[in-house]
Amino acid sequence: MLNAKLHLEPTRVVAPVSRRTFGSFVEHMGRCVYGGIYEQAHPRADADGFRSDVLALVRELGVSLVRYPGGNFVSGYKWEDGVGPVADRPVRRDLAWHSLETNEVGVDEFMRWANKAGVEVMYALNLGTRGVQEALDVHEYLNQPDRTHLAELRRGNGSEKPYGISMFCLGNEMDGPWQTGHKTAYEYGRLAAETARALRSAQPGVELIACGSSSSSMPTFGAWEAEVLELAYDQVDYISAHAYYEPLDGDVGSFLASAVDMDHFIDSVVATADSVGARLKSKKRINISFDEWNVWYLSRHQASQASVTEWEVAPRVIEDSYDVTDAVVVGSLLISLLRHSDRVTAACLAQLVNVIAPIRSEPDGEAWRQTTFHPFALTSRLSRGEVLDVKIDSPVYETSRFGAVPIVDAVATHDDGALSVFAVNRHQSESVSFSFPATGTVAEAWVLSDDDPAATNTQADPDRVTPRELATSVSEGIVTVTLPPVSWSAIRLG
Repeated sequence: MLNAKLHLEPTRVVAPVSRRTFGSFVEHMGRCVYGGIYEQAHPRADADGFRSDVLALVRELGVSLVRYPGGNFVSGYKWEDGVGPVADRPVRRDLAWHSLETNEVGVDEFMRWANKAGVEVMYALNLGTRGVQEALDVHEYLNQPDRTHLAELRRGNGSEKPYGISMFCLGNEMDGPWQTGHKTAYEYGRLAAETARALRSAQPGVELIACGSSSSSMPTFGAWEAEVLELAYDQVDYISAHAYYEPLDGDVGSFLASAVDMDHFIDSVVATADSVGARLKSKKRINISFDEWNVWYLSRHQASQASVTEWEVAPRVIEDSYDVTDAVVVGSLLISLLRHSDRVTAACLAQLVNVIAPIRSEPDGEAWRQTTFHPFALTSRLSRGEVLDVKIDSPVYETSRFGAVPIVDAVATHDDGALSVFAVNRHQSESVSFSFPATGTVAEAWVLSDDDPAATNTQADPDRVTPRELATSVSEGIVTVTLPPVSWSAIRLG
């Protein structure tokens, strides 16, 4: 059997665990909102039309933060369309996803849902077709207590108190030619800086996220971040990063090593941001909001969209069904995000329900957990305290994309004497004996794997893939477990 060791010391700390790392994303796209979180006619809908079964799963998932309302959708969105009497709200075209938006759910409805879900909201502003004034207007509606026109409009619409949103995205993926209102780095950097200055005049402590590259494969990657931050460094707090992964050309070995790419992406953005800060002689540090990440079979989506001609309300869009391998990759990406907790202090799994999501639901039917639900839920629940600076001794395997890659990757968190270790075995056929120092007794240990790595959860069989207890042994202060092939594991000692 292969062997790997994790070396850790509770005094060697990377950073505190940020609860915002466990964010997600709700976009007016496909059936994420309509038929996902909201289905007024569903037997389990509450008085506001929100599905209580979906809400229960969102709470179980351990989501801390939700980015809303987009995504590509936001670059053509008029927030005013979604307030006031529902019967008076206009139906609009959504150019991003070639669908119709009824505006039945707007900011007030979504904020009620967020309150029920117990999540913080990261609000995305339209800097595609709109700009500074729209940003100020929606901020006034959301956060101004009273007396102003838009604060009183909100109160008249039933929300007496301001929502107190503290995080705003200054647009979405403005580097992408597909984006409505796509801009050059200079055009966007100027607009982001102007919008940020205006918002800080209204709310000095607001946290603002500038658009970084929508992918590390973009031809402008690096140069985009540098130019945008040259223009907006003193006005923003975060630069965003987006990344999606799939097994290209059936290359499962490279797919299982996707976190290598995420590590490089994060390190590159940090280096670029710090270089700009040094040139500007600034003592300020820009952090990363990795506010879109997931497994996404993008090539399938692009092929399916080529023939779309009809304008529909909430069409079925990228409802990927995730298998065990996908879940292991999601778990490994969470390891990467935690490992970079000193700079990645917010992140959003995209998306939450139905659209490339850990939760699926059907009209008038059941909601269920996809395979990817489980590593996210367990990592969110067990990550506490501080992320440790660990070292891993692991054999390697060759990949076509990344060269030699460690078979085992891992991260650990430590809190008041309790230790959580998260580990992934990327090997497709070999188990690995994995050991690390014990700092107490094993409280719980879980593994997500299956003899069939292509196994999925479905409406008919929602629990086909679930975490099972992982056997552990402790001897002379060392914990040892066996990591099955293509597996993700979590061990908690306390």
